[in-house]
Amino acid sequence: MTKNDLRNRARDLRLQGWTYDRIQAELGCSKSSISLWVRDLPKPAPRYSDEERLGLMNAGLARLRTAQDEERQETKRLARESVGALSDRELFLTGVALYWAEGTKDKSYSRRESLQLINSDPNVIALYLRWLDLLGVARERLRFRVSIHESADVAEAEGFWADLAGVDRAVFRRATLKRHNPGTSRKNVADAYRGCLVIYVTRSAELYRRMEGAWYGIVEAAGARD
Repeated sequence: MTKNDLRNRARDLRLQGWTYDRIQAELGCSKSSISLWVRDLPKPAPRYSDEERLGLMNAGLARLRTAQDEERQETKRLARESVGALSDRELFLTGVALYWAEGTKDKSYSRRESLQLINSDPNVIALYLRWLDLLGVARERLRFRVSIHESADVAEAEGFWADLAGVDRAVFRRATLKRHNPGTSRKNVADAYRGCLVIYVTRSAELYRRMEGAWYGIVEAAGARD
């Protein structure tokens, strides 16, 4: 195709509403040449209105987010299913690591050789209680208390945690109320907010020592101790 043929073809396509990119892909010539050949022709009317373009963009973003969420959920599902059943040993070590991350620990300046954990995640609480079951700790040795913002529904929160722990709400000690600070922008204000559950194990000095010893055993076995 001669240069004149390319020029004439480019003009025909431009009159049909083709963009520079489409003409370039069709004819294989540079955009600068196309611009020179068709610069006297009227610019094609937009294919979509501003509202339509916005709608198409939002629809595309929605599809992308859906695909990304499905990918995230699939990764989590495969990882969850790969765990399988836990042996008692695995549950014990998992509970030790959980407690060391979230529980109250003994300090040289503050002797606290007892098990006490506070957390707002129901799954963490459920796993901790299962760990205590493995250690042979009866529910009668546990003391429960809710720590929650004063604006929340304390009774509902205590009922939720009591059901999760399999105990009567009447055994709960008086809740610790966190005073409202107007200068703080709280994020935990949804209906699902139930504060934190505090679980204290009575007569647990020996259990605490076993837990701490096992924790450092894990660290040493992993070659992670200084």
